[in-house]
Amino acid sequence: MAVVGAALPGILKLLIFSSLLLCLNFNSSLTFTQASKWESWEDKYPFIKPASSFSSSSSSNNAWSSDNNKAYYDYIIVGGGTAGCPLAATLSRNFSVLLLERGGVPFANANVSFMQNFHISLADTSPTSASQIFVSTDGVFNVRAKVLGGGTCVNAGFYSRASESYIKKAGWDSKLVNESYPWIEKQIVHRPILAPWQRAVRDGLLEVGISPFNGFTYDHVYGTKFGGTIFDRFGRRKSAAELLTSSNPEKLQVLVHATVQKIEFDTSGKKPRAVGVIFKDENGNQHKAFLSSRRGSEIIVSSGAIGSPQILLLSGIGPKSELEKLNVSVVLDNKFVGKGMSDNPLNTIFVPTNRPVEQSLIQTVGITKMGVYIEASSGYGQKEDSIHCHHGIASAEIGQLSTIPPKQRTHEAIEAYKRNKKNVPQELFRGGFILEKIATPLSTGHISLKSTKIDDVPSVTFNYFSHPRDLKRCVDGIRITEKIVKSKHFTNYTQCDKETLDKLLNMSVQANVNLIPKQTNDTESLEQFCKDTVITIWHYHGGCHVGKVVTPDYKVINVHRLRVIDGSTFTESPGTNPQATVMMMGRYMGVKILKERLGRAAGL
Repeated sequence: MAVVGAALPGILKLLIFSSLLLCLNFNSSLTFTQASKWESWEDKYPFIKPASSFSSSSSSNNAWSSDNNKAYYDYIIVGGGTAGCPLAATLSRNFSVLLLERGGVPFANANVSFMQNFHISLADTSPTSASQIFVSTDGVFNVRAKVLGGGTCVNAGFYSRASESYIKKAGWDSKLVNESYPWIEKQIVHRPILAPWQRAVRDGLLEVGISPFNGFTYDHVYGTKFGGTIFDRFGRRKSAAELLTSSNPEKLQVLVHATVQKIEFDTSGKKPRAVGVIFKDENGNQHKAFLSSRRGSEIIVSSGAIGSPQILLLSGIGPKSELEKLNVSVVLDNKFVGKGMSDNPLNTIFVPTNRPVEQSLIQTVGITKMGVYIEASSGYGQKEDSIHCHHGIASAEIGQLSTIPPKQRTHEAIEAYKRNKKNVPQELFRGGFILEKIATPLSTGHISLKSTKIDDVPSVTFNYFSHPRDLKRCVDGIRITEKIVKSKHFTNYTQCDKETLDKLLNMSVQANVNLIPKQTNDTESLEQFCKDTVITIWHYHGGCHVGKVVTPDYKVINVHRLRVIDGSTFTESPGTNPQATVMMMGRYMGVKILKERLGRAAGL
């Protein structure tokens, strides 16, 4: 990892104290309110237990104990995230399922539960945090979810389906897809109450030609639209973890703080055969869980685009030369594991207003034919108590220090920002961001192990803008953003006259937010702007591609009883925001697996 990554432990320690101690008053009342509801979630989800409660010798309705005191399951799912939760809920309708999640529960965490704490959740680096910061070798700060519900617990909540062409390209059954999306939507998706900022961005998009206006829809169609949200009208998040209410509680066992260290295999046959997993609990004690010998039983890895390749590598599936360097026993030599990683580059523009604006996360989206998506957020960090509180380098409020080129986002840069922020006038944080995201980046990278410890984040490289077409799309997107900011509808909303705007421009250096570049006619200058201000929208994917690591049914190639079902199998991120399709995929594959297995048992 680059120098920035090498300094990460020190950075994390600083962030723990600066973001948690300084923000205590801002967040404490919500935390205690949520904590009082602890018992209620336990009543609702009686099958969720701490990993330390696991006993291989205990007999229950969802685990069978053999003579040698081993717990056996029809399905063991590694990762209780965006795909893992709907997958587990679906499979448990007919078979015993063990779902293992390395993080804790989201239900009593105010930073997860409330939209107003979105930026605080990303900055929380405490041991109980729902997010885990990592730095790619590119120098871009990023986040992995570490909580039951996965990325749906730390994202901006926007819900929008994949395009019809994406579904067709993936080889999915469109009928089952169109049954699986509504299964999600009926349980946790809402129609947003539109914020003024989002309406202004909508009007600006339409004025500059991102048309037609498609109104409120989940569908992925060219033009401007409003999408769904997993925040309800009170600003409370409904994550993928809540899909577990659709499970059969008699056949589902969910263990939190259960960190899977490796998958175990029987290698006595022609092909390795997955037989169980080794995981550690919150106290560091190791446990083993095993697959039933019944035909069709499987281990399914759903640990996300970072976690799933990492688990395969640590289990001995990957490039032989890389595994041998770390003395990992090679189970299967596959040079493609961890390769083809992509992240959708994001560049943000802050637009000041002459008054406070209502908080909003993504509701409006412009789906262009130029390969870029335009989205927006507003109102974070403008309160006085928030301005004097450091919310971390990855927070929405500061654009992730995006005014500083990636390789320069160092420990010293963070400290300088913290010092400067205390002196920034409150009025400077009034406004919001317009976001420009590359839809289908052609630049790719890779993931590789740094050690054999599962808790060590692997080395991740995305190679942002290494393909010239990605850079061209970014330039196009910045120019669209400029037109929106200067549109009649949008300027009528912001009401920033030239004198006010000039004043804010002069102060913007202290706030570390990007305003519209001055030389937008200069392509070379805009290309450099794209490179220098690139951040992430956390839509990274790849590492276990179909046809290279897994089959079209997501079975690991040349391995029995092992699948990977999550975004690590994607070559492109689906739709404007992937969570809808990743959740759908979990439900879709759960139904598909059940139909195949039950049909086989019935002799159909």
